[in-house]
Formats: sequence, structure tokens, C-alpha cells
Amino acid sequence: MAKFKYRMQNILDIKLKLESQAKVAYGIAEQEYRSQQQKLQELMVRRMHYEKQLKELMNGVMDIKEINHTKGAVDSMKVLVRRQMMEVHRAEKELEKARNELNEIMQDRKMHEKLREKAFAQFQQELLAEEGKAIDGLVSYTYNANK
Repeated sequence: MAKFKYRMQNILDIKLKLESQAKVAYGIAEQEYRSQQQKLQELMVRRMHYEKQLKELMNGVMDIKEINHTKGAVDSMKVLVRRQMMEVHRAEKELEKARNELNEIMQDRKMHEKLREKAFAQFQQELLAEEGKAIDGLVSYTYNANK
């Protein structure tokens, strides 16, 4: 019996490898995005802590040096939060880019798999046609041999 051999199997294999690489890249981008979000959350918590501390200092005994120090900490935390928001935004763009690349590669792979399925269906049709010819030849041979 004939064996099916897809002539563009090497291309399909390459597409599968590219897809697995794109999945890894997407996973790394997603991990980076989550990490940046976590850092942002931590900075916001620290900023809220400093703001709470500043309010307590304003209500209690006035220690100007401590109030100025805490105001400086709040201001520096605001700057750090803004920077981290930009990092989160950058990581989000990278994640979206990786997602789009993965989608493109997956569509390309699916297209090649459909082409392979069509080639296999055509191979099966050809195989059935050959079997039909062989059976017809065998039947006509036995019919003619009996005469």
C-alpha cells in the first residue's frame, strides 16, 4: 500500500517550531507585564503609606523636619509611580505585539495544516481510484480467462 508523504511537510514543521517559539515569547511578555503591574501596585501601596504617615504628622505634634522628609518621600513616590506606569504601558504594548505575532503564526500554521489535509484527501481519492482500476482489471481478467 502506498504511503502518504506531504511534500511541504518541512514547511509545516518549521511553522510548528515558529509557533512554539512565539508561544514562549508571548509567555515571557505576559510574565514581564504581570511583573511590572506588581511593581506598580507595590509602589502605590508605599505611596499611600507615606501619604497616611504625612497626614498623621500634620495632625500630631508638628515636626517640620519629619514633615518635609515625608513630603519628599511622597513626591519621589509619585515620580516612581509615573515611571512605573510608563513601564507597565510599555510591557502592555510588548504583550500585545507578541499576541499579534502569535496569532499570525497560528493562522499560517493552520493554513498549512488545511493544505496538508486537502493533499491527504486527494491522496486517498487517488488511492481509491487506483484500487478501482486494479479491481476492474482483475475482474476483466478473470471474466476473459473463464471464456
